[in-house]
Amino acid sequence: MITEEQSRRITAAVDAAFDAQLAFTQELVKHPSLRTQEGSAQDLLHSAMAARGLDMDRWQLDPEELATHQGFGPVTVSYDDVTNVVGTYLPAAEAGRSLILNGHVDVVPEGPEEHWSRSPWDAPIVDGWMYGRGAGDMKAGLAANLFAFDAVRAAGLEPAGRIHFQSVVEEECTGNGSLSALMRGYRADAVIIPEPEEDMLVRANVGVIWLKVRVTGSPTHPREMGTGFNAIDAAYTAMTALREVEEKWNADRGQHRFFEDLKHPINFNFGQIAGGDWPSSVPAWCEFDVRAAIYPGIPAEQAWAELQECLAQLGAGPAPIHAVATRTGFFSEGYVLEPGSEAESLLESTHQQVFGTELGSFTTPGYLDGRVFTLYADTPTLVYGPVSEAIHGFDERVSVESVRRITKSIALFIANWCGVEERG
Repeated sequence: MITEEQSRRITAAVDAAFDAQLAFTQELVKHPSLRTQEGSAQDLLHSAMAARGLDMDRWQLDPEELATHQGFGPVTVSYDDVTNVVGTYLPAAEAGRSLILNGHVDVVPEGPEEHWSRSPWDAPIVDGWMYGRGAGDMKAGLAANLFAFDAVRAAGLEPAGRIHFQSVVEEECTGNGSLSALMRGYRADAVIIPEPEEDMLVRANVGVIWLKVRVTGSPTHPREMGTGFNAIDAAYTAMTALREVEEKWNADRGQHRFFEDLKHPINFNFGQIAGGDWPSSVPAWCEFDVRAAIYPGIPAEQAWAELQECLAQLGAGPAPIHAVATRTGFFSEGYVLEPGSEAESLLESTHQQVFGTELGSFTTPGYLDGRVFTLYADTPTLVYGPVSEAIHGFDERVSVESVRRITKSIALFIANWCGVEERG
């Protein structure tokens, strides 16, 4: 473990560079890194990593290669110019433990801009909060990874272990970015992902399946509606059937460790809907998109089969409904971070040192890339990050002081986990 004096130097270095860290985060937020449009934000991060003397690697995701892995999420967009960026720090002599500092650069759509109190692509700091799409989820975390490393070095110390700084894409839709980095060969003794997690550690989270359901109808003129079949009306019946599956799975929460006390851990979200061709024609089709959660330990194929069976049963009733589902993104299983790892014990210590409180943990009904490293690399993965509000919503924001403290905790973790040598 590093000394108290070294710890003080590191945390002081975070404070000394914190204005620069906030400015860099603001610049990063100003790049609208929506899906397939992450290029300019990745350029910025590539430059920032290269300026720190890291060995750089940038590559385009390959859907055919990814499709060979069980953790792959089906792709419905072109991956042309969709790239991951990894910068690697290599000590002069690798004597300490290795570490991956991971974060995603992609953000969800901003929605109608008129509902924001300011542009979603500005990043003002108001009353202790930094605003903007992606400020919390999770560009503040990406910046914290880099500036935590800076603080260790600014304190006159050199980490003794290998560190990979990963800026990945596709976290919000497939998880294929982190999966691609894993398949490229990046491994380490521990992983930190500073997602916006309320200054806490994620103990478990759900898996997610994305699907598109297409319901077919029979078009007629509205004057003869009784002879047609309205696909939009039928789509709502299909949604009701899926809600019954959702409630059935929620009723099973007592059988799933760490989910017993959550009121409604399994959420099905109907996120998009479209249908019909003409206001005066009974619609011949309707499509709606679903995000369905599943418990850790439930194979995605098993959940998928149950969802398909639910829709197939709609075709067997007195008024048959033809509804067919296709996979459109996430096809991921959930994970549990088993307590008691050395990495978690160390994070508890650094958190206590910075925050003055014990590190809390919780279960989240959201998706996290932690599943990639936990399920497929058997690596302790600490998803731990700052307080935020309204992520995926209007006026998304992240607490500035929470970011400062999280950066200090990560910096101390780097120094203690990787080991350090005094420079000079």
